[in-house]
This record gives sequence, structure tokens and C-alpha cells, in this order.
Amino acid sequence: MLLELSHIAKSYGTVEVLKEVNLQLAAGEPIAIIGPSGSGKSTLLNIMGALDVPTRGTMSLDGRDLSHLTENELAGIRNRQIGFIFQLHHLLPQCTVLENVLIPTLASPNADRQERAEQLLDRVGLKHRLTHRPGQLSGGECQRVAVVRALINQPKLLLADEPTGSLDHAAATNLGQLLAELNKEEGVALVLVTHSLELARQMPRVLELRDGELH
Repeated sequence: MLLELSHIAKSYGTVEVLKEVNLQLAAGEPIAIIGPSGSGKSTLLNIMGALDVPTRGTMSLDGRDLSHLTENELAGIRNRQIGFIFQLHHLLPQCTVLENVLIPTLASPNADRQERAEQLLDRVGLKHRLTHRPGQLSGGECQRVAVVRALINQPKLLLADEPTGSLDHAAATNLGQLLAELNKEEGVALVLVTHSLELARQMPRVLELRDGELH
């Protein structure tokens, strides 16, 4: 298994957000996680992405238990093995599309990464936008740039937190289809967190986070 969560719980003070989360995700497998606002979806995704630590329980990625790693080791895993897409694209406004995509490669830049960036941008229909800045793009285009940025280092796990939440229906549908296609083309495991049943149904496996557990 690529990702394994065992008896994950997370509390903030006396508020228990996650109670007993168990999940196994195979390499390349796509899943959607749905649930109402406040159910802990983003908290769970942050734990999967090694951005947060559980109150109890264990998580392993590619056979490696993450609970005993240093922050520097976790940062390396986040950079090399995990891609993140958020509801807001978080592109740097002063940088071009190509520069934004290449930001995760700054620790180890090489010509191959730039070639990959250009190929991926072409794949998502943005070849003509390489030198544009985010302010010159539509919301849907900015999210496609964010998808390419998340994939640039060829991660094994792609985490998407309400990636269509700020888009209109047409752009949201297009982005959902694009994520499903890239999941297959790149062979990357995909965890898509969404409140949209329409988007979730594009994934072959849908889980619901309810009462602090996955069902």
C-alpha cells in the first residue's frame, strides 16, 4: 500500500474532530472523500500530507512510518512525494506561469524539470500562457497551473482540498475531468476532498467522513 492510516484521531482541546480513521490507498489509486463542512475533511488531508500530526494513530507513506521523522525529513517528503492542490491556487502574483510551476523544484533545479513543466502546461492547455502572470488568467486557468505545480516533482500522492470550490460549474467540471485523466496518465494516487457529489462521482471510490470516521 502507498498510504496507510491506522486508528487516526485528532483533537483540538476538548473537540475531537477525527475519532477513528482507517484507510489504505494503493499506488495510483484515486478516491474522493465527501462530508459536510466542519466534518474534518481538511484536517484529515493535512495529516495525510504530513502538514499536521494526529493526536493518536499512525500513518505510513510508501512503507515508511512518518510519526518519528524530523521536520526536515517531513519537509523533504512533502516536496518530493506529495503534491498539494488547495481551493485557492496560491500562485505568486509577481511570477510567470512557468516560474510558479517551477517553485517546488528550486531545491534541485535542472533542465529536465523545465521541460516537464512546459509539457504539463501544454497538456492542460496552457502552452500559450507560459510568460503570463496569474492576474492575467481566469480562475480555472490558475487552478490548472496549480495542478501542474503539484505534479512537477512527480509525486506519488496528490492531495486536492476542495480544488473546484472557487470555480464556476463549467470550470469545476473541466478541472474534475482533468484530475481524473492526470491520475491515470501520471500514475499518481489521488485523494480528492470535496463537498460536491458531482465531482466525487468522477472517482471510482467514494468515502464519507462522518462522525469522525470514514464510511
